[in-house]
Amino acid sequence: MEIPYAVHPRQDTGLYNAKLGIWLFLASEVMLFGGLFSSYIILRIGAATGDWVHGLLNIPIGTFNTAVLITSSVTVVLSWSALKVGNFAKYRVLQAITILCALGFLGIKSFEYREKFLHYEVWKKDGTRLLGHIEHNGAHPMFWNTQTLQQMKLDSIKLLPDPEHYRMNAKEMAHARKEARGHAHEPVTIKTDEIQRLSAFVPGHSTYFAIYFTLTALHALHVLAGAIVIAYIWGPGAKLWKTDPERYINRVEVSGLFWHFVDLVWIFLFPVLYLL
Repeated sequence: MEIPYAVHPRQDTGLYNAKLGIWLFLASEVMLFGGLFSSYIILRIGAATGDWVHGLLNIPIGTFNTAVLITSSVTVVLSWSALKVGNFAKYRVLQAITILCALGFLGIKSFEYREKFLHYEVWKKDGTRLLGHIEHNGAHPMFWNTQTLQQMKLDSIKLLPDPEHYRMNAKEMAHARKEARGHAHEPVTIKTDEIQRLSAFVPGHSTYFAIYFTLTALHALHVLAGAIVIAYIWGPGAKLWKTDPERYINRVEVSGLFWHFVDLVWIFLFPVLYLL
């Protein structure tokens, strides 16, 4: 039995089945991300003065990643346009660029994550807060915290200070600069009994990082899912072009609509998390 409206639009909605389905799905996605963005706003407004961290993200890398996703949105539209005029070869090239942009975005984001897992903040009992990388046995370990120091029974740690990485308020920055003065490229030894708290830039570091990783990881999963779908249509699914080209074009359009939504979410995420 032939499924109706798989290619041609319905008279009442003006949409074919897949396009109606993707719009309904995107409506649910708007509710998902809308709830998370609302949570961010509430947490941000409710945070005490000085508690909401700033300057911990790499803005140039985030800007480059934004440009990568915007480029991928352009290539998705151009590839669909190429199919509409029957230029399948051009479509393949443009969608290959889209897939590469998606993989590039994920690669850059994994680099950003790794950078956060290697970076630490140390709260000392005298009120001083230091930022930097821990040096241990010639390496920079990830995911250390106060419990790690207790389990390893370390008397002290060596921290490579990086006070400029964190736009603290004036008092905190003055403390950090004073503590790190003369040690710009040398590790500072901090005794374990002087440390009140130690945390890498992980979700447990602060409310900010908890919502940062929730939003960006969820978005990255959407990027990965979209890339897999586009790659399937571009690769094995391209057989449909020979048997039912109009339906194949519709599949490309539907996957493109999802991809535009993913890009739009990031366009909101970037200024909210990186710039504000």
